[in-house]
Parts: sequence; structure tokens; C-alpha cells
Amino acid sequence: MRFVLTALMVAMAGGPYAAIQPQALAQQAPAPIERQLPQMPGLRVESRLVPVAVNVVDEHGSPVAGLTQEDFEVFEDNKAQKIAVFDKEATTPLQIVLALDSSESVAIDDHLEHEAAKTFVKTLLRAQDRLDLMYFSDNVDEVVGFTNDVKRIESGLGNVPHGDATALYDAIYLASQRMVAVPLAGARRVVVVITDGENTTHHGSYDAALEQAERAGAMIYSLIIVPVEADAGRNTGGEHALIQMANDTGGKYYYVSKKQDLAPAFAHVSDDLRTQYTVGYYAPQRGVDPSGLRHIRLQLKDPEKRSKYDLRYRTAYYGNNVPRP
Repeated sequence: MRFVLTALMVAMAGGPYAAIQPQALAQQAPAPIERQLPQMPGLRVESRLVPVAVNVVDEHGSPVAGLTQEDFEVFEDNKAQKIAVFDKEATTPLQIVLALDSSESVAIDDHLEHEAAKTFVKTLLRAQDRLDLMYFSDNVDEVVGFTNDVKRIESGLGNVPHGDATALYDAIYLASQRMVAVPLAGARRVVVVITDGENTTHHGSYDAALEQAERAGAMIYSLIIVPVEADAGRNTGGEHALIQMANDTGGKYYYVSKKQDLAPAFAHVSDDLRTQYTVGYYAPQRGVDPSGLRHIRLQLKDPEKRSKYDLRYRTAYYGNNVPRP
């Protein structure tokens, strides 16, 4: 399967365009971080840190603060694991790909979208964070590579490559792949995609996009544009696919039915990322599934808290480096 990703260099000096072939990136390591333990002669041991970002909310959907490492327990393939890393203030870096649908099917004002995105970037990005800006229509265009330079990102938001088709699944696949190819140590990986949910290209698939996101450890946040809620041509199948992908990766989805809904949706994403806990454990050497897929279950120890609060997190990752054909 061949994907095309064009990188537009929008540095202030303005250099030539560079083409990136994503096939060369396919064999990069997945999200878990490798740690080499002290070795004895003739003995080599490696373990992989699996960081899991988790949101805890009450019955009203409000974030629950004040939890500690002792409140959580984690399982991989139904076997209890020892928590090795815990962060309760979401201080870990963010590595974000902001992917904007620029196809003709998305009926939203470009200026309004860009202003909402600018506010999102200014509000969210800290010195330790990095953001990559992509547009997708017929192809997937990387307009700004990973940076925390707000001016570069704002400049990129003014370079919209419009097209007729919508390479949605290619965009998610390539966004996840870019985070692996340009890693940020210890970061939470996030793909924020703004689209109507319709994938109209013949290449790319839901399964491939989801697998690549899981290999990267990326959370998918979907801002789903619904210009006319009762439109007979509305692609509810595509919307449901994005919702499922968000649920499986520990992300979230928001509907945007009016122009004015976009800025609040961005604000919800920002708030969500700022109120996460991070729970990390060292993965066992072998998994159960021959494909390398491993399943994660995270819960609160206290049954009373477990009944009161809901947890949202990614439920799987891949423990090997080789994607399935």
C-alpha cells in the first residue's frame, strides 16, 4: 500500500518543498520506551515502559483530582502489573499532530477554523510540548513539522491545500507514523483531527489507521463536523468509525454542528489533556497474541470509587516492532 505525504517547509526563510516517503518510516519502534537494565556477564535483559494516560471523571463528566498511585491498579492481558511511573498533574510533555480536513466536503469557514486552532495552540503548548500541523484532502500535507514555535504554526494555518477527496485514514496513519519517526522522550502522543468523518480515497483503511495509532500509543481526538444534522447524505458510518477509534485509543470525540462550536470543542480537548493522570508499567517479555497486540485494563482499587468514577484510557498496544502485512 502506497501513501503520499508532502512536507511543506514553512520556516520564516521559506525553503524548497521536501517530499517524505512514509514507507521508509514503517519499521520504526512503537510507543513503549525501551529501558536496558543492569546486566550480568552473559545476561541481557530489556524491559519496555508502557505509559498509559488516563482521564478520571465523575458522574457529571467533571475531572476527578487528588488521586494517587495507590488508587490505581493495572493489568496486561488480565495479569496484574506493578506501577513504575505515576504522574498526577499531566506534567509530561505532549506530542501532538493537528490534522485538518481541507476537502470540499467540509463546510466550515477557513478563517473561523484557523482562529480556533490558533487559540488552541496558544493555550495548550508549553516549552516541553511539540506540535505538527497537517492538512488532508486528496493527499496528506505536512505543513509544519514538530515545533513549539507558535508563529510558525500560525503561519502554516494560512497555507491550506484544498482538494476534492478526503484521505482521512491516511492522515491518521501518517500522523501516528510521524510521531514514531520524530520521537519526543516521555511524551503523551495525541492526534487531533477535524473532519466530517468521510474517507473517500481508495487507499488507506480504518484497520490500518487504528493499528498504527495503537503502535504509536497515540490518543485520537475527533472533532466531527456536522453541518446539517438531518442531512440524508451525512456519513454516519464514518462518524461512528471515528468515535470507535477515539474510544479504543483513550481519546475523545466532539460534534461540531455550528461554526461557533469549534472553539469550545478545542477548549474541551485542551482541558482533557491537562487533567490526565499517567500510569506506567514495565511490560512482560512475552504477550499472548501472536500479532503482538497486548490488552490493557486499568481500574481503581477502591470498589466505592470504582462505582462512582469512570476511567478513559487506551486499551491496547503492540509489543512488537513489525506491522502486520
